Amino acid sequence: MEYAVIRTGGKQYRVAPGDVVQIPTLADKQAGDTVEFTEVLAAGDEDGVRIGAPLVEGARVTATVVTQGRAPKVIVFKFKRRKQYKRKQGHRQGFTSVKIEAIA
Repeated sequence: MEYAVIRTGGKQYRVAPGDVVQIPTLADKQAGDTVEFTEVLAAGDEDGVRIGAPLVEGARVTATVVTQGRAPKVIVFKFKRRKQYKRKQGHRQGFTSVKIEAIA
């Protein structure tokens, strides 16, 4: 099985060809666009694992944007008892779904 660990949006993801992954929003991309991730931290296949220091030389992962979306709402509620203090705020984090096409 072929896989890679990529870094995007300050997070790390373990991906394999055919996976659909939700990553932080890529604002300039539309559905059907191709994305290339060059920050590959590790790559593995049946021959073994290559670990970068900090990146694997020459490795890259290509993916296709499936959709742009927003996650379900998260309610942020702050409360201090007996002080008449309440604050309610909602937040929806944006994401981009990408389908991993190839690891090279």
